[in-house]
Amino acid sequence: MSIDAFATAETQDLLRAACNLDGQNGNPRFKQIFHRVLSDLFKAIDDLDITPEEVWTGINYLNRLGRDGEAALLAAGIGLERYLDICMDTADRKAGIQGGTPRTIEGPLYVAGAPVRDRVARIDIDPDPDADPLVIHGIVTGVDGKPVAGAVVECWHANSKGFYSHFDPTGEQSPFNLRGAVRTGADGKYELHTLMPVGYGCPPQGATQQLLDLLARHGNRPAHVHFFVSSDHHRKLTTQFNIAGDPLIWDDFAYATREELIAGVTAKTGGIALGLKADNYRDIEFNFELTPLVQGKDNQIVNRLRAVARA
Repeated sequence: MSIDAFATAETQDLLRAACNLDGQNGNPRFKQIFHRVLSDLFKAIDDLDITPEEVWTGINYLNRLGRDGEAALLAAGIGLERYLDICMDTADRKAGIQGGTPRTIEGPLYVAGAPVRDRVARIDIDPDPDADPLVIHGIVTGVDGKPVAGAVVECWHANSKGFYSHFDPTGEQSPFNLRGAVRTGADGKYELHTLMPVGYGCPPQGATQQLLDLLARHGNRPAHVHFFVSSDHHRKLTTQFNIAGDPLIWDDFAYATREELIAGVTAKTGGIALGLKADNYRDIEFNFELTPLVQGKDNQIVNRLRAVARA
């Protein structure tokens, strides 16, 4: 039962003072957002009779989340990053923007600075005896179906242990293992030589899994491959595909699965001639369709803190 403290003049005055709404300095947009968020928190404490002990439990959790460096991971796990995609999808529909490969979440594990190759890149730097060779290839086109020359296809994914380079707790991977980028030619084609990834799970003792345990939820993802696809005359695409057959495709803790982003795998031979580690290899064809700029601008650029390294 609500204690009815939120609507009092005392509480409302406190909120205005805490956000300095009547002050002339500060960032007006930040004040607006902070006032709304803080108001919602105060109202939740009132409506749900949240106790002081529960409040301090939450504050202590935020401290742990920061120490573990898992805020971006948690954003995916509680659906926040997926909701941002839903908002952008809705904005596109309202603007009449049609077509294009569906977007889906970036996740927390991108690292800028991977080398860019022309047309074809091999990105499996480290040996991995438990992973089959994989060729990912396709064409980048616009919504008109014409190939996009000079598009940059960036790719990153996990190894056979579910770890990403730069974030591998074992420290065994080279800095840009299973990370790379390809620039398309006039035909719009790209090709990446790599290894079959697997899904991953949240660190079992980390802050994200602690929260998920309280919700009786797992913290696992299906096997997937991340992409940025960019071009001077098109909007940047942030997406990933899940690999067909993985049992977690429709039970992804990060809610990134979309029907159009499930990639089938074909078994092929001739890998030695392609420079792969074995003659038998896996093949995934995945094409990208980019949407045009909006009034000459790319409204899909998301500025967020990302790791950066040198190849």
